[in-house]
Amino acid sequence: MNKTDLIVKISHVAGLTKKDAEAALNATLSTIQEALASDQKVVLTGFGTFEVRHRKARTGLNPRTRQPIHIQAQKSPAFKAGKVLKDAVK
Repeated sequence: MNKTDLIVKISHVAGLTKKDAEAALNATLSTIQEALASDQKVVLTGFGTFEVRHRKARTGLNPRTRQPIHIQAQKSPAFKAGKVLKDAVK
């Protein structure tokens, strides 16, 4: 399912126009993105949690030359599924 398919499904389930469903989805996604950008956690009870995980700096190997390289610390978005979502997928 892609974003267009999701918009169509939301419009049918919620009884909205496609334009309103797209606006609602875009608002939801941008709000989650803004929260993660400011290091906040977004908890959707039953669905899951969006959060930012911090990775420490480390030493890795260049696969071509096998020389050690320094990998900088970084932040990456992560999603952890909630119990209701996990049970629905089983």
